[in-house]
Amino acid sequence: MRVVVVGGGLAGLSAAVALSDAGVHVTLLEKAPRLGGATWSFRRDGRSYDNGQHVFMRCCTEYLAFLDRIGSSQHVTLQERMTVPVHRPGGPNATLRRVGLPSPLHLAPSLSTYRHLSLTERLGAVRASLALKRLDLDDPSLDEQAFGDWLATHGVAASALPALWDIVIRATINLPSSEASLLLATKVFKTGLLDRNDGADIGWSNVPLQQLHGDAARRVLEDAGAEVRVSAKVAAIESGPDGPVVVLDDGTIAADAVVVAVPHDAVAGLLPSGSFPGQDDVATLGRSPIVNVHLHYDRKVIDQPFLAGVDSPVQFVFDRTDSTFAGDAPAGHQAVAISLSSAEEYLPLSRDQLVERFTAEMARLVPAARSATVVSSMVTREVAATFRGTPGSAHLRPGPTTSIPGVALAGAWTDTGWPATMEGAVRSGNVAARDVLRQIATTESRSGAAA
Repeated sequence: MRVVVVGGGLAGLSAAVALSDAGVHVTLLEKAPRLGGATWSFRRDGRSYDNGQHVFMRCCTEYLAFLDRIGSSQHVTLQERMTVPVHRPGGPNATLRRVGLPSPLHLAPSLSTYRHLSLTERLGAVRASLALKRLDLDDPSLDEQAFGDWLATHGVAASALPALWDIVIRATINLPSSEASLLLATKVFKTGLLDRNDGADIGWSNVPLQQLHGDAARRVLEDAGAEVRVSAKVAAIESGPDGPVVVLDDGTIAADAVVVAVPHDAVAGLLPSGSFPGQDDVATLGRSPIVNVHLHYDRKVIDQPFLAGVDSPVQFVFDRTDSTFAGDAPAGHQAVAISLSSAEEYLPLSRDQLVERFTAEMARLVPAARSATVVSSMVTREVAATFRGTPGSAHLRPGPTTSIPGVALAGAWTDTGWPATMEGAVRSGNVAARDVLRQIATTESRSGAAA
């Protein structure tokens, strides 16, 4: 049996690996010159830069299993216990940290002393968290309301959003609480923070993302006999007399099944009209950008692997020294990545404007940066980093099955129940692989019965 996977991002890679492990001959097609999709890296002046900072949590079980399968687990760090330093220009600083108590008590000591909220705001956070824990993710009405509005009805002041709730929501949904769907926000808080006490322990890559995902998965696939083709542009997927047909610019490929793992604003143009429910509307999921400002300092400016900012446009800062310099950084130097989610306001700014602004903001936020010199800088922009997880987005996210026999959908934008995260992408690939394997098994069973 031959299955073609269209798209070499995490969704396509996870589908391809799962299918290959099931004994299927896989052909993976990716239009870009490298694999990895929205998680990729490039080199400039002898340094490696990721297109954006990507983190995961301990609750991202299928993503962690994927890393293990492709031999990349050794290249990531996962906190023993969730710890998020939160800095404010001029201080005071605070830390969100869990303890070993059962959920939700594991957050109680941290919230009770969290200096970026008033006592009233801390009590409101506790009440809102308990109310979130009681919400039912199967309730479709949750997708009809913005998370910020729900928080307001549960006594959370608007002043508390940037200091606590947006720290979590911007990083996971790529929107502020005022715009994010209550359904997706509930998923984030319940799965990460409220269902288990260790779900929100944070992990990150110690190597360039290209090495972690695309390169590692390609080795696994090729070792298993899969065919991997990059710079391969697919024009359409059609229904043929003996199964789906993949149309490329330079020919066609007949297959027993196809997994279409491309972005939501590209999928409708590849499939015949009416191939899945809501196909004509899926592009209205929209897109939310992420911008990263990479600064190379002549000295160390942060002592932690990462920190969050409050009352500052700096949302998160990550130490990327080892990844940037492959463990060979100039003595005492440090490379950091400033990650800006839901970054529409920064797209019109030039590279120089962004570097100037965030060099100044780092000096406000981190005292050690005031006497440091920026040796070099880089700005990366992902204009279409994720879909917009706003109220009403859930019904625009289809499942894997299409009306074309043997064709399944994958992508973090599909109906995974998760926001557009690496975990959601991997889950979608695994689900799509199971869907086409089921269809293949059904076809074989019918053929055997007919014989």
